[in-house]
Amino acid sequence: MPPVVISLCDFSGVMVLPWAEAGFECYCVDTRHPIRSDKRKGNTTFTWGDVRSWCPPAEIRGRIGIVFAFPPCTHVASSGARDFRKKRNILLRDSLELFAACEMVATWCGAPYMIENPVGKFSDHMGKPDHTFHPWEYGDNWSKRTCLWTGNGFVMPEPQVTSQPEEVTSRTWTMPDSKWRADARNKTPEGFARAVFGANIQSVERGAAR
Repeated sequence: MPPVVISLCDFSGVMVLPWAEAGFECYCVDTRHPIRSDKRKGNTTFTWGDVRSWCPPAEIRGRIGIVFAFPPCTHVASSGARDFRKKRNILLRDSLELFAACEMVATWCGAPYMIENPVGKFSDHMGKPDHTFHPWEYGDNWSKRTCLWTGNGFVMPEPQVTSQPEEVTSRTWTMPDSKWRADARNKTPEGFARAVFGANIQSVERGAAR
């Protein structure tokens, strides 16, 4: 049976898109997906789930080839540092629980994994990230320092651009307020998603062949 791609705390599905296009079965798990029925788009299933309690369906257990995770950054990102004191530690605790749950799922699967978050408090509590990048390094025309915690043989793709182009924007900071602003700011850079696919596809296929 072919390997399955899991993406936790993933609303947009951008990260799994190149895998789905290549024929892999993909699951995007997030509490913002409909709770009563899964949504199917191509090879991707969008399913409701809290990573602290979600279990992979029986038919895909033992077939997970790679895991991505995007625990919410609302209460830990440096962009919201001015609100940390008012929030105290309760919301920080929730964020750490979600990060730890993502890490436990990924480690348990034994498959290569990547946990993504912007610069913030996770580094203080979960250890320093294994990698950082800006979207412009992979062809997306904007900057946002992003951290990755990785394991189980995940391959970090080499940057495709080594010096910041003059036309790069900081759109994540200048977006107008709206109910979609957080989703737009957190959306996975497509260029990076495709670079990760290219760097890890062979190891995932080799793992499935064993």
